[in-house]
Amino acid sequence: MSRLRTSFFKMKKRKILIIDDEVDYCVIMKTYFQAKDFDVYLSHTLQEGMALLQTTRPDILFLDNNLPDGKGWECVDEIVEKFPHLMIYLISAHRQKSDFTASSPHITVWEKPISFSTLNSIFV
Repeated sequence: MSRLRTSFFKMKKRKILIIDDEVDYCVIMKTYFQAKDFDVYLSHTLQEGMALLQTTRPDILFLDNNLPDGKGWECVDEIVEKFPHLMIYLISAHRQKSDFTASSPHITVWEKPISFSTLNSIFV
């Protein structure tokens, strides 16, 4: 089979975007997901993250709430409207799960820290 034809049949890599201002957390998450064969994109600000969301079109989004330039969770309705099938994981160390009502079945709310066992149960 030709090289071009072989590459056609390969599955595309899944993409993850992590929008979080905690650099160490992002590095750990990036390392974890790259080992699981994901393409991982990082942003430490809401504005940059929203731009990356448009250009990378990820399959999965990890979105922190308290970012230097705004509240990430306030953008969820806009994100769901533009990307209705995007799996969204809302994460924060400073907000209770009960404070947020999901507008889509594709939204999960997690409080930091997130354990590797939790990630392993979802991202095999």
